[in-house]
Amino acid sequence: MTTLLFARHGQASFGQKNYDKLSSLGSQQAALLGQHYANTQRKIDAIVTGSLVRQQDSATHFLSTYNTDNASTLKASKPLVIEELNEFNHKDVFIKFDPSFATEVGIMTAVAQAPVPKVRLAELFNEAMIRWHSGQHDADYLESWPQFNLRVQQALQKLMTYAEQQQTKNVLIFTSGGVIAAIAASLLQQDSDKLSKTAYQINRSLINTGVTSVVLKGNTPRLLSLNEHSHLYHEGESLVSWH
Repeated sequence: MTTLLFARHGQASFGQKNYDKLSSLGSQQAALLGQHYANTQRKIDAIVTGSLVRQQDSATHFLSTYNTDNASTLKASKPLVIEELNEFNHKDVFIKFDPSFATEVGIMTAVAQAPVPKVRLAELFNEAMIRWHSGQHDADYLESWPQFNLRVQQALQKLMTYAEQQQTKNVLIFTSGGVIAAIAASLLQQDSDKLSKTAYQINRSLINTGVTSVVLKGNTPRLLSLNEHSHLYHEGESLVSWH
């Protein structure tokens, strides 16, 4: 029996010009996850990532602590890259909500008067996400929610095929919150009309480097656990983040 372990990447650079890089906290979170698995009986047979920098760097920091004693357990020296595991285009989602957000000046103007600009930025992005998930503006986006969800389900099928071919027991996948939420929602929610809303609610709760487990029984994936992140309490709650 194979378990797919979907890990959200470490904290990225929210509010910075280049979001697609880990913060120092994000690097630490991924290293702690590696340390956690190095000290447990559950050994990782293979690692898979999307092609985004924050996803691949999370795998690198994980391996920096996991490989100390466990390099021999991995079937491949380098992670497999599956581009379908990439996150949705958050910039496009934000700009289609308000075209002025296409420039840094436009964003700064919108948040400058807020008591805490980063909090206001997060609120605006939340509103943009609600619009994307609503299904009422799908034609506006480079990739609508239904198109994104289809891509994610294709990624899951690729992972299942890979696990079968490699005869792996535990596959660790570094991806993003939207991907994990779409997979979890599809396994929890059978009502297609509510699928997008369920995914959105799950995505809002996902912790950086939190792990969601999907067990494969034959050709049937089943959700085993969601958003497990006890490894972050190694140094206290200050290591827990949502972006």
